[in-house]
Amino acid sequence: MRFDADWMSRADDRILEHLSEAGPDTPKEMADSDRVRFSRQHINARCKTLVEYGLLVHLGNGVYDITRTGEQYLSGDVDARDLDPE
Repeated sequence: MRFDADWMSRADDRILEHLSEAGPDTPKEMADSDRVRFSRQHINARCKTLVEYGLLVHLGNGVYDITRTGEQYLSGDVDARDLDPE
């Protein structure tokens, strides 16, 4: 069971699941995928927030990847309410 936080949006789980399954990707590619059905701009903003909380890492050139903490959140081992922004 996942424990999301007040700062999270509906897009966040989809972004994390996409990156967990597909590997590093850009907000544009995520927006074009069938799994993440949000605008590129919204995905980009959410990725920046997920980086602040340690669930994603920005690899450069607009490419993001999921972190170990992000994977632990997806598996229910991390409560996002306990995460603090960096």
